[in-house]
Amino acid sequence: MKPGLTRRGLIGRSVATAGGLAAVPLVTPAEAAIPAAPAPVRTPEMVDIVLQVNGRRLPLTIEPRVSLLDALREQAGLTGTKKGCDRGSCGACTVHVDGRRVNSCLTLAIRCQGRAVTTIEGLAEGDELHPVQAAFIRHDAFQCGYCTPGQIMAATALLDEGHAGSDAEIREYMAGNICRCGAYNHIVDAIRDVASQAAGKG
Repeated sequence: MKPGLTRRGLIGRSVATAGGLAAVPLVTPAEAAIPAAPAPVRTPEMVDIVLQVNGRRLPLTIEPRVSLLDALREQAGLTGTKKGCDRGSCGACTVHVDGRRVNSCLTLAIRCQGRAVTTIEGLAEGDELHPVQAAFIRHDAFQCGYCTPGQIMAATALLDEGHAGSDAEIREYMAGNICRCGAYNHIVDAIRDVASQAAGKG
């Protein structure tokens, strides 16, 4: 341990760093180029597909059994979408496919060929956050931040679906997304805030 650095100070720095990293998906520009996928070792069962991810063409060579989640994280380098339970129970991997929310861990990448896929990295427009992203920050609707990308993707879909009529309705339609930190009240507040603003503009 460095001279002058206390244990409390070291823990504080670690927490600050972890918090900063957790918040990265909230502010990733939509137009950021999708990094080139690493060249896989081709086997006879592999197939070539093209996904449309965040408005950009993404050619991939994958095995037919590869999930959309693994294709996004491991080949496209889009790690904002998180792997939680890998069983469709926690919602951390939520993305939009043709505007509808799906659990990407249960969705085969090959089934998404030719369909529009939106991840957390594709919500912001340049430096301007999506209203739901801004509301999550404003209402402190996350703690560790691991589930936050999935929560935000589910919340944007919920608002588009028109299911923000009451707190009870918001909770019902967000039930597929688990927050182990228990930030549920703040998440509901953030969604209600965005819904109220949209109603005011209407």
